[in-house]
Amino acid sequence: MLRNTLRGVAFAAAATLVLTLSGPAAFAAASDYRFDLVSARPAGSGQTDVTLRLVHLPDAKPVPGAVIFQPQVVMAGMESMPGNATVEPGQQPGTYVLHAATSMAGPSTLRLSAKVQGETETVRAAVAFEAAK
Repeated sequence: MLRNTLRGVAFAAAATLVLTLSGPAAFAAASDYRFDLVSARPAGSGQTDVTLRLVHLPDAKPVPGAVIFQPQVVMAGMESMPGNATVEPGQQPGTYVLHAATSMAGPSTLRLSAKVQGETETVRAAVAFEAAK
């Protein structure tokens, strides 16, 4: 019986040591991510292809596999009339190509949201770019 008690105490001490050394669990927040503009290129009349990279800031690594949703294009001075955009994965890990409807050339903003696998918060971003002629 004493042997079982000692075993239990040793197991509890080992478990406590492992938990103490491993530290608290790390949880990321939406603020740990950022979209960077890679390029904005003409894609035909009234279209601009905007390539963005989603980056995890603590380790500066690209984030592949995010689900991008609610993309909108807003021309400077025309905030009440957002345009549409469609999304597809880019050729490099962590890049996303947005096909933006841009009726005029000039300064624009791409607003979008993303869900990153394993994160509970939604990443929201507004990325400025120059709409193609």
